[in-house]
Amino acid sequence: MSNSVLEKQSNDATFDDVWDELRWRGLVHVSTEEEALKRLLAGKPITFYCGFDPTAASLHLGHLVQLLTLRRLQLAGHRPLGLVGGSTGLVGDPRPTAERTLNSRETVAEWVTSLQSQIERYLSFEGENPARMVNNLDWTANLATIDFLRDVGKHFRVGAMLKKDAVAARLNSDAGISFTEFSYQLLQALDFLELYRRYDCVLQTGGSDQWGNLVGGTDLIHRAEGASVHAFGTPLIVNSDGTKFGKSEGNAIWLNPDMTSPYAFYQFWINTADADVVDRLKVFTFLSRAEIEEYGQKVSDEPFRREAQKKLAWEVTALVHGPDAAQAAIDAAAALFGQGELEALDDATLAAALAEVPHASGARDVSIAQLLVDTGLTKSLGEARRAVGQGGIYVNNVKVADADAPPAELIHGRFAVLRRGKKTLAGATITA
Repeated sequence: MSNSVLEKQSNDATFDDVWDELRWRGLVHVSTEEEALKRLLAGKPITFYCGFDPTAASLHLGHLVQLLTLRRLQLAGHRPLGLVGGSTGLVGDPRPTAERTLNSRETVAEWVTSLQSQIERYLSFEGENPARMVNNLDWTANLATIDFLRDVGKHFRVGAMLKKDAVAARLNSDAGISFTEFSYQLLQALDFLELYRRYDCVLQTGGSDQWGNLVGGTDLIHRAEGASVHAFGTPLIVNSDGTKFGKSEGNAIWLNPDMTSPYAFYQFWINTADADVVDRLKVFTFLSRAEIEEYGQKVSDEPFRREAQKKLAWEVTALVHGPDAAQAAIDAAAALFGQGELEALDDATLAAALAEVPHASGARDVSIAQLLVDTGLTKSLGEARRAVGQGGIYVNNVKVADADAPPAELIHGRFAVLRRGKKTLAGATITA
């Protein structure tokens, strides 16, 4: 993220302190002693961290919650450490149902680099409280097993470890749990201890599903160093209808544009339900309380205008992919529905947009009627011809007169945007 974007971000000065703002934005689900943590964050600058394991080539929307939480704390004057788990990524924290597939060291190393570059976009590495990137492989690569057991393992009680939610779930499953995944909580606790010793880091943030691991670190520091440190967990975000947030058609929404296109990313946000949009504005934007309340009123008064969704989609897409990509997504949506020039869309944007609708491919002489059937816009060739005769079919925003003719013009020499009526879209890729 460019410095100009970071410079425009700010916390809301109408709150007494950053903890109150985090609370209002719904970013605190669980924490160590709250009053002490509130005083800590209202006082002199501290060093804090959040860890990200390289279990994929990109971060996703769940990670974005953590990145923006780091940024809000940095804007309050505190010093963030972005930890990418080069060692914990080789192990993986326990999943509820089955063992993780262990990725190769080469793959994990590649993903570490990828995630570091993503995280760096959301934090400032300049000024009085610059961020710092760290990798836990630095202090575990040469750690002897005996030293690990003597210096770390002796502070943990197996009974308490067995009670952790993720561990208990696996113990009660048919899969059981390996010692590899069971040991993950010790490795994450060691991270906090090392960062405390190296950088005087006194706070760890993360998702509430990581709470057992977070307090494992606070307990280890208390036992090993006799010091009190803090942690807090953000809530797992769910939609008002109870479905899991952050997925579209069952797939994760990634921050890497090669894995989730800016167009698909924008569409995910524009489709936010009225019941969820204010909460999403709180978590995923830097809009002030007054601005968010104003959009909340618009949802109440004129929900059909979807002003809050448009603002949310713009803000988050511009934040993650840049203003140009956000505008390109808006232009693509307008053009697809006949409110803009399809020819003005670049090849990649149009391809990404068409990937989100029913799609077919065909040779250059394929008829429009056949494409309508192949994309599911009509059930039969006869229905296709009738729809054309009724004037309800458009190809590249031009009304079709002859159902049995091939598309007259192709966008970028290969794309045909099919539309039935005002709102039903499909796409076709025409090969030579």
